[in-house]
Amino acid sequence: MKNIVIDEIGGTLIEDQKVEIAERKGLGHPDFMIDSIMEEFSLALCREYLKRFGRILHHNVDKGDIIGGETEPMFGGGKVVIPSKILFSGRATRTIDGEEIPIKDIAITSAKDWIKKKFRFLDPEKDIVYQVETKGGSGNLGDIFKRDGKIPEANDTSLGIGYAPFSSTEKAVFELEQYLNSKDFKRRYPVSGEDVKVMGCRIDDKLTITVANSFIDRFVEDEKDYFRQKEEILEDIKSYISNISDKKTDIILNALDRRDRGLNGIYLTVTGTSAEMGDDGQVGRGNRFNGVSSYNRPVSLEAAAGKNPISHVGKIYNMLSHNMAEEIWNLTDVDEVYVSILSQIGRTIDDPMVTKISLYPINKVDTHEIIELAEDRLDKIMDVMNQYVYKGESLII
Repeated sequence: MKNIVIDEIGGTLIEDQKVEIAERKGLGHPDFMIDSIMEEFSLALCREYLKRFGRILHHNVDKGDIIGGETEPMFGGGKVVIPSKILFSGRATRTIDGEEIPIKDIAITSAKDWIKKKFRFLDPEKDIVYQVETKGGSGNLGDIFKRDGKIPEANDTSLGIGYAPFSSTEKAVFELEQYLNSKDFKRRYPVSGEDVKVMGCRIDDKLTITVANSFIDRFVEDEKDYFRQKEEILEDIKSYISNISDKKTDIILNALDRRDRGLNGIYLTVTGTSAEMGDDGQVGRGNRFNGVSSYNRPVSLEAAAGKNPISHVGKIYNMLSHNMAEEIWNLTDVDEVYVSILSQIGRTIDDPMVTKISLYPINKVDTHEIIELAEDRLDKIMDVMNQYVYKGESLII
């Protein structure tokens, strides 16, 4: 029997709290970018290890940075002066039985491929330089991958936390960024860059959404044209929000803009991301595992991006806790569910120290059924992680 504890949520439910704050960093935000790039690096390592050795070897490439460059945005199109830099850190098995794994090539190729798929005006060959400082891993952590047994041992003592459902504020923040970075929106508004950040603040029943959206300079003739296109996009956002939210909502777009200040008074970029000049990125500063950062919710400080999917509970339990919370919420008639899973280093990943399931109201569920569900999902955790690896799709959303 696994150590599963069920209790009732205390305090005020999320929708009843007076103030709620949630944000989403979008596709072109430097923090989202580096999370995604290091996750792609991990997936590429998994594929290479499987191809060469038939099993995934030790790696945790959950450390990395984007170091901003320098550009000269101009009406009608500017230029990149100093490329941004992607710094790869973390640890990965470099040799096994005398065979060298091309870690540097894997890192750079996976990053370039991701950028090519996601960006229209960021050239991974010209606009970015790459520095790979990924070193070999420690012996005792690497040994986890060689030990007998079908279920790997946890390589850390750590906590994963998930919840369901999204609040109306979280839903609005998440879906708005997805909308602004959709292919259809970019087709209608090519001036809209991929760097989008959406911050939602609800006070009682009033929601204020602040959006930062980089504009692509080649599509802007002058300052007047910038504000004209900005107004069109703002009206589109208002229309979209009115269809997905029943809250009274104020929308602010590019709040730092000031008229009659030329290029210094507007949010103009050459490539569509502030990483080109205005901002840097660091793994773990993007969104939480479910795609938002909600400041009214309990969270784990683990960055899931780049961690290995076989033994690193910082990835595995964050994924499992969110999936389990969503499933419990869908199967029951409760208002909210939180799942917290605590590992212990050296303990098999299907047997955490404790799995705590908090829900409200508790009298609407069969607790024995919930425990059985949690035990089943823990028993099948390797099936889920193997499916993720072989499917080859990033968990970063």
